[in-house]
Amino acid sequence: MKLRRTAAEAHFFAALARLESGNLAEAEASLREALDLDHDFAEAYGNLGLVLDRQARSLEAEACYRKALALDLSLVRVQTNLGALLAGQRRFQEAEAIYLQAARLDPDSASNWSNLGVLYACMKREAEAERCYRRALYVDENHGGARFNLSYILLRQGRFEEGWSCLEARDWYGGLAARLPCPRWQGEALFGKSLIIGVEAGHGDMIQFCRYAGVLKSEGAGSITLICHPALKSLLRTLESVDRVVGLDEPLPAGNYDYWTPPLSLPFRCGTREDSIPAAIPYLFARPETVARRALELPAHGVRIGLAWKGNPAFENDHDRSLPGLHVLAPLWSVPGAEFVSLQKGAGEIEAASPPAGQPLVAPALADFADTAAVMASLDLVIAVDTAVAHLAGALGKPCWLLLPYYRTDWRWQEGRQDTPWYPGIMRLFRQRAMGEWGAVMAELVSELEFFVVALVRENRGGHENTS
Repeated sequence: MKLRRTAAEAHFFAALARLESGNLAEAEASLREALDLDHDFAEAYGNLGLVLDRQARSLEAEACYRKALALDLSLVRVQTNLGALLAGQRRFQEAEAIYLQAARLDPDSASNWSNLGVLYACMKREAEAERCYRRALYVDENHGGARFNLSYILLRQGRFEEGWSCLEARDWYGGLAARLPCPRWQGEALFGKSLIIGVEAGHGDMIQFCRYAGVLKSEGAGSITLICHPALKSLLRTLESVDRVVGLDEPLPAGNYDYWTPPLSLPFRCGTREDSIPAAIPYLFARPETVARRALELPAHGVRIGLAWKGNPAFENDHDRSLPGLHVLAPLWSVPGAEFVSLQKGAGEIEAASPPAGQPLVAPALADFADTAAVMASLDLVIAVDTAVAHLAGALGKPCWLLLPYYRTDWRWQEGRQDTPWYPGIMRLFRQRAMGEWGAVMAELVSELEFFVVALVRENRGGHENTS
């Protein structure tokens, strides 16, 4: 029996090495060999559950986690993994019970408290979430995950001073820092200095926070170079305070650079509070010659409404923020005088080209965000889910109605508001009242859109004439 256990452990440790290297198939094979030799090897069941979990084999993973805990309830890491799996399936009460059990077994684990906080935040129990994050930081003041998670609670509640500070706990800039020839800006005086504003993962983040270039120039920055996604280059060159825009697909031009900074650090470094958000709108612009050309493709009459119903499917909460399909917007087609234009690029683009029967939709081909801005300039209103298209509308000063999910609403839209200080007088927020429920939102949109169209027609702005 001892020999079998020793052989099982050999397979177990081989599996750990393979798991560490990302070889899931071989790790699974080794763990199954270990379990063939020792049917009561709790840790092997726990790690097999993790391997299966990473392969999205949720049912098998859960069975392995539960088998491991049936054999040894003290395996805190297994409890944490099972809790995360249940939370991902929105089995919140089950996940809470598992996380609380893990916290009782290991009350000094900052990670356990942070994970429980994330769960409570997803359940909209924000006071409890905050307590968990602060307990995690009491246990380990350097726990970056807990501090970062706390920032979302604070910023959502408009508690900017501590929220921006906690947001600095994010750690995803290693690759960018390695390619830049200067230190990261820590708030030093900028007079006459050359500054690089780096790139964030989201196009919307870049559009929202590039506005801080003007703040930095007002603080004395000598020159500002902005690094961005290739699809944003042409658009961001209309930002008046930027001296140079460089795409991620281009080498950084030679020069003397003093500092670099991520865009998301700028509210912190600039001491932004709700009453000091830089909101001189518009701060991005469509090029007039492109506007004139793209306007020829749009409906000649009626009130033009731009639609964006899907975001990037790779985004972690895209299932909730994006609409299931164009058909969800069908009630809008009943509004007299409204003409609809697709602003989709990528996800949803094929659907826009072949809309459901009875849903007339103009779907212009869009090359990049500058192209989208040119189309948007000739619209009367944009209706969008929480994607970069909404930020673009806000930055251009185009009226925008933003559709927000109930589950894990992004922190920047705060809680309970129908407006936003980031795009004042431009953007209205329409929120789901229950998870996945867009029906009530559509009913509200129809009612508001009817008033909007009538108001424009009364102002003699509801008709458009295309000229060549």
